[in-house]
Amino acid sequence: MNKIIQTADGSNTLYNETIGENYHSKHGALQESLHVFVTAGLKKAMEIAEGQPLAVLEVGFGTGLNYLLSLNHCVATQQAMTYTGIEAFPISLTELKSTEYGQYVPESIWEALLHHYEPAIGHQVTLFENQQLEIAHTTLTEFHSSTAFDLIYFDAFSVQHQPEMWTDEVIAHTCSFLKTGGIFVTYAITGNLKRALKKAGMTIEKLPGAPGKREMLRATKL
Repeated sequence: MNKIIQTADGSNTLYNETIGENYHSKHGALQESLHVFVTAGLKKAMEIAEGQPLAVLEVGFGTGLNYLLSLNHCVATQQAMTYTGIEAFPISLTELKSTEYGQYVPESIWEALLHHYEPAIGHQVTLFENQQLEIAHTTLTEFHSSTAFDLIYFDAFSVQHQPEMWTDEVIAHTCSFLKTGGIFVTYAITGNLKRALKKAGMTIEKLPGAPGKREMLRATKL
């Protein structure tokens, strides 16, 4: 069982005892998710898509917060989205409920996630019209897909706690799932990551980070 931790903005996260790190920033789980993934990632991808359906891949589904907030935005804006989350160690439904993330979205969105969470592990499910979810119960290196994704959320644990997720080979493997013009966003920004992304055929841009971080990174596939 992961331990519930309250972050600085009042929203909860889980502490993963195996990795030794929280699933989200201690400065604010909700703020980080909205800033890095919804604003810098999803909204940008929607601009590019111009109303066409989006295919989103998340590396590290974790507590489902990024998905929940993305789903909420897509339902509100009538943006069709097929979402695939990679998660080698899915949390339990009890742990998902314990996050109390339902307070940040309409009840119908939260209840839809709770109802479909377990069925989505290993299978694609439909939560609302034009809103599909699948949680791939596997590791990133073992994940394969024929889908060319519009957007990737890279939300692995930090390089200090999970360095194997940030190697050149893993970043190249991740970027291979993007279509040309597709977007990669992450909370992190290091020299090694920038070099790995450029090597993988990406152009990079530094953006202001979420609270507690000076900068974040967004990259586009050439």
